[in-house]
Parts: sequence; structure tokens; C-alpha cells
Amino acid sequence: MHAAQAADTLISQGRPTLASSSENGGAPAAAAVDGNLTTRWGSAWSDPQWLRVDLGGTATISQVKLTWEAAYAKAFQIQTSPDGNNWTNVYSTTTATGGTQTLPVTGSGRYVRMYGTQRGTGYGYSLYEFQVYGTLTSAPPTSGPGYVMADPPVTGVVPSTATPPDTNPPTTHHEFQMNCSVSRSNLNDDPIVFPGLPGASHSHTFMGNTTTNAGTTYASLKNGSTSCITPGDKTGYWMPTLLNGDTAVQPVGRQVIYYKSGVIDYRSVRPFPAGLRYLVGSPTATIDDFRNHPGAVEGFECGDLSFNWDIPASCAPGTQLNVRFQAPSCWNGLHLDTPDHKSHMAYPVLGVCPASHPVAVPMIEFKMAWPVSGNMANVHFSSGRGFSFHYDVFNAFDGPTLAALVRHCINGGLQCDPRGFDLYKPERGAALNQNYELP
Repeated sequence: MHAAQAADTLISQGRPTLASSSENGGAPAAAAVDGNLTTRWGSAWSDPQWLRVDLGGTATISQVKLTWEAAYAKAFQIQTSPDGNNWTNVYSTTTATGGTQTLPVTGSGRYVRMYGTQRGTGYGYSLYEFQVYGTLTSAPPTSGPGYVMADPPVTGVVPSTATPPDTNPPTTHHEFQMNCSVSRSNLNDDPIVFPGLPGASHSHTFMGNTTTNAGTTYASLKNGSTSCITPGDKTGYWMPTLLNGDTAVQPVGRQVIYYKSGVIDYRSVRPFPAGLRYLVGSPTATIDDFRNHPGAVEGFECGDLSFNWDIPASCAPGTQLNVRFQAPSCWNGLHLDTPDHKSHMAYPVLGVCPASHPVAVPMIEFKMAWPVSGNMANVHFSSGRGFSFHYDVFNAFDGPTLAALVRHCINGGLQCDPRGFDLYKPERGAALNQNYELP
């Protein structure tokens, strides 16, 4: 028995996680699988709550270890699932007392979750670590159809845990913005999810590159033009089209697409590799998925309304509908794309990239505004309700231009406009000239 357990492997550490809720920004789901006993996942103060880990492939599971903070589960189940939807109980208790629990279980699945039904305290559920042991029986491939390899790959990177030194005046921002208007609209194409299949997707609103369509490649983007004020940014950005009834509503003028540091050590951020592409969010998300997404900022806003996780029922006349949503900013260094268009990217855990995705790259943040107000009952996205909001990024930024902006603004701790100029620190100069080009 002991020999068999010794042969089992910890297969959950650093894997993608999802939770029913998160107590605050300092207690995210991912903190329960980061191997760090000083970080934790904390839930809302209600029942039931759950924490789910995606093992990446089907696994035979033999042991689950729970390390609770003071706020523990008195009654809970450990469940497995092949698809994240249909669950099987492999362990159940109603008399747990917290602490560290090592549970021998017998089961299999790609997903494992702790499903708490009764809290042991008046607080939420709080886990320092959720560790799953076993053997992957169908590990996901790392090459083949759907995988686009980086050439060359970036290897040997260790995520930075350093804290930049204090500065005078203090460094409060490490970002620059792109200002890009709509370049194409109401086009049912998606060259990342449905490459080479025109009309296969829901309607999208495109920004940046003016040539983006179902047949888009990195080469075609590089040969295209852009609606961004910075001519070197030929990246394709797109999102589902907003509709008021059957009428498309397009953002007016240039929208803000931020490039920020998603990690504490902003000095470690490096430019995107050429041709990197990924999907942020999901068109099939539930309202809980959207609310608890690591990229969530403030949900939807209009007028004095904020933190709405669906489009508000009404907005003050003359206001605009706004949303902000952040992308993952840690790259595995190996793939420009993967079959799910997400697995090669990850979110930092409390400001540090996970070891599985050690390369810190800029964090994209969409800040979008649509001119629609009043009765919003018929306002929705082409992908569905407001919480289906998502977007795609296909990097085709001019390499030297992007490198200059990252170095000057993100690594340099500035709050830059599209020229790489910080209005509050004009003595630092700009990365680009008056034409938004390299000098």
C-alpha cells in the first residue's frame, strides 16, 4: 500500500483551476494549486462552494490532500469528471474537522473538485493547497494538429519572484496603450477558432488589422494595414458583435487596448513572440464563470452602475456601455497556439507566473465602450448574454516597435500613451516619434 502511494505523482500543481466564487483578489482559485503554503483560495461566505482543477488529461486518481486554513469544510465531497459537467463522488464526509487531510480515493477523470456543502465556521472555505495524486493515463499531446510551435522556443526561464525596488516618485503604473478603431464589422469569421472556414462563427467586431478574416495568417497580417494610431501595431483584435435587437452596435472612435504588466516584477516582462495568438474568456461562460474569471475587472458599467456581470437592464440615457477584461500574461514559451487556444497561456498567481508558464509577457486589457443606453432589455452579444463576452488576439506587432514600448513603458514603470509618452513624467521622453514610429 505504501509503495503504491509513493509511486503516485502530484498531478494537480500549477494546473488550471476554477472556483464557484473568490473571497477577494488576494485569494484566487489558482493559489490552491501553486505549491505555496502561504497563499490560499478563499470562497464567498455561503454554501455550497467548489474548487475545480483541470489535470489536462484523463488520470487515475489515488489520493487527494487538502490543507485547510482555519475556515474549513465540515461536509464536502471529492468528485471526478471526464468533462467538467458530469460528476462522480469518490469521497464524502459530513464530520470533517479541517487541518491537513490526506484522503485515499479510487477514481478517474480529467477534472477533480472539492464540493463543499457545509462550512465549519461562519467564514467561507479556505484552502492553502488542493493536491491530487495519481497517474495521467491520457496526457495531452504537446504537438500535432492544432499546435503551432514557437521557433525558436523560449526555454530556461524561471518566473521572477523579485519585488522591484522603491522609486521616488513611486512607480504606480507599468503600461502603454494602443488606440484602435473598428476595422471590420459584422463578419462571421474567426481565424483562430475557425481557420479557413468563412462564416463559421458568430459575428465579430474587428479592430486593428484591416485584413482580418477566416483565412488570416501571421504573414497576411504583417502585409496588412491597421486602424490603430500606432502603425507598427498590425495585430488582429476581435470580439463578439454587440446587438440591440437585430441591429449591430459598433464602438465609436478609437478604443483603448492596454498592454500592462500582469506580474509584480514588471521588469521581467518581455515582448510577445511573433504570431502568438489566443482566446480570452469563453462564449459558453456562465455568469459565475464570468464573475470569477481571473481576467474580470469590474464587469459591465454604464453611468453610475458598475460591477454588473451581465448587461444592465437599463442605462441612463446618453451614457455608454463599458466593459474591461484582462488577458493571461504568462506564456509557456513553446506554443504560439494550442488546440483550445488557451492552454499555452496562464494567469499569474498573486503576481508571479506559474512554473508551467514561466515567460511573463504583456497583459492585454480590453476597455471597450458602446453607444447604447436607455432600455437594454434587447442588448446582447452575437455570442449570447453579456457574460459570454470574450476576445481574440493574433499578434502581428512590429517586433522592434513592440520591444521599444515594452522596454520603455512596462519595464520602465511608466503610464504611456500610444507613443510611449508618460504625461506625468515628461522628462523620461517617449519610445516613438510624433508619427508613432521608431525614431
